Amino acid sequence: MKFGFRAALHHLFIATVREGRLDVIWPDDQRTSYGNGTGFAAGMRIRGDSWVRRLALDPGMALGEAYMDQGIMPFNGGIYELLAVFYANIRDRTIPALAWKEKLDQLLRPLLQANPAKRAKHNVAHHYDLNGRLYALFLDRDRQYSCAYFPHGDETLEAAQVAKKRHIAAKLALTRPGLEVLDIGCGWGGMALTLAREYGARVLGITLSEEQLAAARARAAEAGLSARVRFELQDYRALNQPFDRIVSVGMFEHVGVPNYPAYFAAIKRCLKPDGVALVHSIGRSAGPSATNGWIAKYIFPGGYSPALSEVMGPVEASGLIITDVEILRLHYAATLALWRKRFAANRDAISALYDERFCRMFEFYLAGSELAFRLADHMNFQLQLAREPTALPLTRDYMFEAERARLAEPAE
Repeated sequence: MKFGFRAALHHLFIATVREGRLDVIWPDDQRTSYGNGTGFAAGMRIRGDSWVRRLALDPGMALGEAYMDQGIMPFNGGIYELLAVFYANIRDRTIPALAWKEKLDQLLRPLLQANPAKRAKHNVAHHYDLNGRLYALFLDRDRQYSCAYFPHGDETLEAAQVAKKRHIAAKLALTRPGLEVLDIGCGWGGMALTLAREYGARVLGITLSEEQLAAARARAAEAGLSARVRFELQDYRALNQPFDRIVSVGMFEHVGVPNYPAYFAAIKRCLKPDGVALVHSIGRSAGPSATNGWIAKYIFPGGYSPALSEVMGPVEASGLIITDVEILRLHYAATLALWRKRFAANRDAISALYDERFCRMFEFYLAGSELAFRLADHMNFQLQLAREPTALPLTRDYMFEAERARLAEPAE
């Protein structure tokens, strides 16, 4: 192996792929194999010396870009199988040659996650203001774009997303109709509409996405719920009105660590003394880290999935009481697997909306995200909060009883 970027990449593969098997076909058609041959196996052809250089210098960014631009071509499987080889090898250790990049990413994290109101709106638009038909082609009918809940493990996507909403509603302790609920990061309105329709709540949903706002308002009007559900284009930091309940599903990942004090201060400010809040978020179980550069550039600019150790301090400082914490381990892996299947089934239609490069970008995103939950340290947490210790019953039985009371209802 000659000295230079190819040699550097060769040694990076040696250091990284210890288990499983990775076959690499280099630009000159030379073939090299890495790993011990047991476990996940896949191959990739590198199409050009420029991609060898880019992969050697910044593999975390270049691998996704190479797949998008066909600078690498997987074989003996697709991009999921190729990424599985890497995820299986890096989940429990740091690659010495990449340690400098991880340290740099962490140093830059306060800047990248500052997310003032104007930047936050721009970041949201990057992903959530895409053509609404895209999401209709791979999400469930309610367009729940967050981790579903699989009580038995074999639910359909629709049933699992209904179960997720019921699971969250049970933790909100919606004990009487007419409760005022704030939905922070309401998406396309599915949670807000469910709480109004099935639990008699009066809901304000806020978002920074123009596309989601228009869709949510249209859905409320179509369902005849506009009198009970309002949707507004608003930043959580601007709110200052009281609510009985606050729910935030899949939005906390966009807040950014520097803004956690402001986020929980807003919840405390807007929660009535006997109120209850529920925050549902992606997290990581191996401690603080940084967002992968490719994800930050192409999918979720400003986004970050925190360790619980980064969340608890700001919660405590806010004066809120942590009343319950639940960790959902493999539920998002199952959700993403179903999204990937639907995306593949509708790939031609999605390609017609955008193009081949977009499809490959989304395939890389969905595959890598699933593997982050299946093979790495990603998980979901649900954090229940209150202002007063008397806001909820003494035991968790009320959650299970409320959820079981609705389990027999048909999926939407």
